[in-house]
Amino acid sequence: MPEGYSSQRDYIEKVADNADTRQKEVESALRDAFSKFIETREVEVIVFSDMSSSELAEAILAHPIILKPILASCNIAGRAIERDLGIKNLNTYSPRLSHNDANAVAGYIKSFLPPYLELPAISRIDRVWYIDKEIRKDKGRWERLILKVLNRYGGSKFLKRKFKTEGEEFEMDAATPKNGDIRVGVDIKRIEARRDIHKRCDEIVNKAAKLKSSFPQSKFGAVIYYPFVQEQINIQNRLGSSNIDGVVFASDAESSIENAVRLLLSKLGVVEE
Repeated sequence: MPEGYSSQRDYIEKVADNADTRQKEVESALRDAFSKFIETREVEVIVFSDMSSSELAEAILAHPIILKPILASCNIAGRAIERDLGIKNLNTYSPRLSHNDANAVAGYIKSFLPPYLELPAISRIDRVWYIDKEIRKDKGRWERLILKVLNRYGGSKFLKRKFKTEGEEFEMDAATPKNGDIRVGVDIKRIEARRDIHKRCDEIVNKAAKLKSSFPQSKFGAVIYYPFVQEQINIQNRLGSSNIDGVVFASDAESSIENAVRLLLSKLGVVEE
């Protein structure tokens, strides 16, 4: 890496001592907490210390699905691979690597691997990361559904748009038209914890102010996911800005999304097709 910028090794080394200490404390606490339920069993172990980098590379090429759990066991993600090795757009769940890239990746992660790891532990780590990925993917689907309904009833094309004001760049999750002055901008926001209300609401208020600063005639609305239904009034109160022309709430259900978006369009004065 260029001077002054950190690689993944630098990041890990900074926290390694504390991580080692915590690992020992956790192991000790687990033994004490579950002493009545601890058993010693035979388990398959992968001995990485006996493996060369080229052997690891060949294993990854022959079975690409193993790359993600091995990376996860090393606390390495695809962004680190791209940053440190220059291998771009690597799908760690379904990788397509040349022999050269596989050797580079294997050599890179070899030094991060412990001497051995239990096979069930590696597969469990992969399961945790996979579930997290799929949950985030489903949340992205929620935003795409909102955009789809906006385009179905909004009378014109809605899409992500960036705009600049006071030297800063901002992005609207959905805006129309495609070019020129923004006529309608919609912020799509998931707030999944009470502690995030203030931060997320401030973000919405700030974006609304920036949009109206650049396009005074525009309309600004927000579609919000907040699962504490009886407390949604708190968010509405916090978003009581003259720059915000409409706020609606939508759950995961497609019917809820459609009803919320159609209500928002009505508040913004957008005539449905």
